Amino acid sequence: MTVREEIEYQEHRRLNPLAAFADQSRGRPRYEEPREQDVRTCYQRDIDRIVHSKAFRRLMHKTQVFLRPEGDHYRTRMTHTLEVSRIAGTITRALGLNEDLAEAIAMGHDLGHTPFGHAGEAALSQCLGKPFRHNEQSLRVVDFLEKDGQGLNLTYEVRMGILMHTGPKWTETLEGQIVRRSDQIAYVNHDIDDAIRAGILENEDIPKAISDVLGHTHSARINTLVTDAIRVSREAGEVCLSPEVDKALKDLRSFMFERVYRNPVAKGEEGKAKAMLTRLFEYYSAHPQALPEDFQPQLSFDGMERTVCDYIAGMTDNYAVDKYTEIFIPMGWNVRG
Repeated sequence: MTVREEIEYQEHRRLNPLAAFADQSRGRPRYEEPREQDVRTCYQRDIDRIVHSKAFRRLMHKTQVFLRPEGDHYRTRMTHTLEVSRIAGTITRALGLNEDLAEAIAMGHDLGHTPFGHAGEAALSQCLGKPFRHNEQSLRVVDFLEKDGQGLNLTYEVRMGILMHTGPKWTETLEGQIVRRSDQIAYVNHDIDDAIRAGILENEDIPKAISDVLGHTHSARINTLVTDAIRVSREAGEVCLSPEVDKALKDLRSFMFERVYRNPVAKGEEGKAKAMLTRLFEYYSAHPQALPEDFQPQLSFDGMERTVCDYIAGMTDNYAVDKYTEIFIPMGWNVRG
C-alpha cells in the first residue's frame, strides 16, 4: 500500500459508517491521475490547495463585523474561518466522521466574502441588480478564479459543502452539515465577544432566558452548543441540536441582529463603504481597461459586469480604500526642486 492508501484503509476501520470516505469521493470537475507517491487523501489535498490560495490569504484583511477596527484583537474573516474549523473538528471527531473533509469545507467556506463584510455584499447586489451571495462566490473562487482562471479543482464534497454552508439547501454529507452548524456557533459567539470589546454590548445584556440555557460566558456558550450538537446528533443519526438549545441559539442570533448587526454605532460607517464600492464598480465598468492585466482575458468570456464584480469581491478592505483613494482623491502636487 501507498501511504495514501493506508490512510484510506484506516478511515474505513475507525470512522462512522455514515462518514464521507476519501476513497469514495465523487471526484473532481477535472479528472486527475492518482500520484503514486502522494501521501495525502483527496480531502487532505483540498485543504492544502485552499490554504495555499491567494483568496485564503486575503481573508486576514477582510471585515468580519466591525469595519477596519482600531485594535489587534477583533475578528477578521481569517480568524472566523479558523474558529469554525476548530469547532467543526471537535464535533466531527466526536461523531467519528471525516475531519479532513470538515476542515477543507471550513477553510474554504468564506473565500467569496467581499470587502467590508455584508455591507460589500449589499453594495454588489445593488450594482448587479440581483442578489450577490458570498457562498456562491466562494464556489466561484475555487472553481474558476484561483490559479489564473484554472480554479483549484476541488472534490465534489468540498465544493458542495462550501456552496451550502448557508442558504435554503443543506449539503448531503454530515461533515458539511457540521461546518454549517459550526459557522453559526462561531460567528454568534465571537461577535458577542467583539461587541463587548467595542463597548456596544455587555455580557449582562444577553437575555437571562438565553444565558440560562447556553451559559453566561463566551466559553460556556460554545461548550453548551458543541456538546449538545454531539450528544443529540449521536442519538439522532443526523446533525442537529436539541429543541431547547436550538431555540436559544436562534433567539441569541435575533438578539445580535437587534443590538449589534443593525446597531447604528457598530454599522455607522457601512453607508460609506457601500458608496465606495458602488463608485469603484461604476468606474471599472466604464473603464474596463483599468482592470488588472490578469482580469483582462475574463472580459471576453464573462463580460464586463461579472468581471468587475469578481475583481471588487476579491479586494481586501485596505485594498478597496487604496484603489478608491488612487482613483477619486486628488493627490498633492509634489514640486521637485
